[in-house]
Amino acid sequence: MKIIKFDAIDSTNTFLKDMADNMPVENYTVILAKHQTSGRGQMHTSWESEPGKNITCSVFVRQDRLSISKQKYLNFAVAISIYNTLDQYSIPNLAIKWPNDIMADGLKICGVLIENTLKGASIAASIIGIGINVNQAFLNNGVLKAVSMKDILHANFNLEDIVVALIQELKVNIQRLQQHYFQDIENEYLAVLYKKNVPCMFKTARNNIFMGKIIGISSDGKLQVALPDETVKEFGVKEVSLLMP
Repeated sequence: MKIIKFDAIDSTNTFLKDMADNMPVENYTVILAKHQTSGRGQMHTSWESEPGKNITCSVFVRQDRLSISKQKYLNFAVAISIYNTLDQYSIPNLAIKWPNDIMADGLKICGVLIENTLKGASIAASIIGIGINVNQAFLNNGVLKAVSMKDILHANFNLEDIVVALIQELKVNIQRLQQHYFQDIENEYLAVLYKKNVPCMFKTARNNIFMGKIIGISSDGKLQVALPDETVKEFGVKEVSLLMP
């Protein structure tokens, strides 16, 4: 593991991608920044973080000819790794919110952005961007959709210690992925999937609101929602959102 630190950078994912495009990069190289000026989330959303208070990092992972058709298991493996890392700190009520946000007490504590380099029908390498709310106070500032480790555990934490623990978890689960333990990985993901089998309100991208319950993930990574009439609909990222209470 090699950790490269920056005080400020536009985007750790962008920097690591450019680096990998122009030179050999050691597996599990980490770009860690105190501040991102143009941090990115899923589907072109931004990631805001108070400088020096949270983990904003990207990890380079070389894949062993992982088929594009198995991409959802990469997502599962990454989410499980973050979940397990935070669980080491005894954070209560942790869950994975599809596709790969991590929730604590029903609020977002971590976001993920995975960008893959393809070679034919396989994923050759992945850049995994991870943002974890650690020492920034969200609840005292009236932010109702996010929470930090400090908010929950009332203490400050060493960011690099968390990153090291996270990389160890990633190594374990990426190895399991490469050894094709797909069903085990999926079972672990589904066991902690946020609001699974719980009736909830959803909203589509066209602002249609409906009742349903999450029952699983399809073979191509879509969210499966059972409707009151017992039919099942599948939704891609940004096609549906869960209306939080």
